Amino acid sequence: MKIGLVQQANTADLEQNIQNLMNGVRTCAKQGAELVVLQELHNGLYFCQEEDPAQFDLAEPIPGPSTERFGALAKELGVVIVLSLFERRAAGLYHNTAVVLEKDGTIAGKYRKMHIPDDPAYYEKFYFTPGDLGFQPIDTSVGRLGVLVCWDQWYPEAARMMALAGAELLIYPTAIGWETSDTDEEKKRQREAWMTVQRGHAVANGIYVVTVNRTGYEPDPSGHTGGIPFWGSSFVAGPQGELLAQASTDNNETIVIDVDLKHAEDVRRMWPFFRDRRIDHFADLTKRFRIK
Repeated sequence: MKIGLVQQANTADLEQNIQNLMNGVRTCAKQGAELVVLQELHNGLYFCQEEDPAQFDLAEPIPGPSTERFGALAKELGVVIVLSLFERRAAGLYHNTAVVLEKDGTIAGKYRKMHIPDDPAYYEKFYFTPGDLGFQPIDTSVGRLGVLVCWDQWYPEAARMMALAGAELLIYPTAIGWETSDTDEEKKRQREAWMTVQRGHAVANGIYVVTVNRTGYEPDPSGHTGGIPFWGSSFVAGPQGELLAQASTDNNETIVIDVDLKHAEDVRRMWPFFRDRRIDHFADLTKRFRIK
């Protein structure tokens, strides 16, 4: 299967952002991509740098304008597209939601972000209700997709649950970057930790991992921080954690890469982690903390 990744910097011009995204999808499709993944909250700026009730006006229903517009593109090009949207479920009830569009333009399924961060410049708990759809892969014409979102990528439990439910790929639309006051050494540690944990998910589950991050600098509207330079670095890792493709930190890029899902099954036969799991001793994983 050929997978396309679209990494881009956004501005306050939503229409131009969307046009750029659609151009990126077209570029991937021309190179044979059957599945195209976009970054987290891709239509606009990362508005969670401040707590501003006016930002709720950016939310939209699902189905809604974005699923209709990108659905038409998916149908035109015959590709599966993974979107990441600010979902308005009801008044006062909003989610950070990934939507998978089938190649005929219909909605194959959606995933609501389960783990919601609350850190300086990432005030997502103000905007998003934690997901309630569980860790359920989405069946498509190109395979069974385990779609998660950004902060979920730090949790091995989320990756494992998706893999145990039959996901053939783990997909992470992402918006993460550096704190401007951190040293260069700390910035390097953070980005490498981000890549390492996800490559670890690939190894532990014998599965491909596809991560698409945004790039570019976005100032903090509140002025409380120095804004976020998003570190890009979108990548694809193989089922042994091997780095198959990686974008730069600071450029708009499209990547198309061919992956062999049969290879993932071969790896699982060689490293049978699922076989040897001691599920009879894992009950304490459902506890917040455990001290003997």
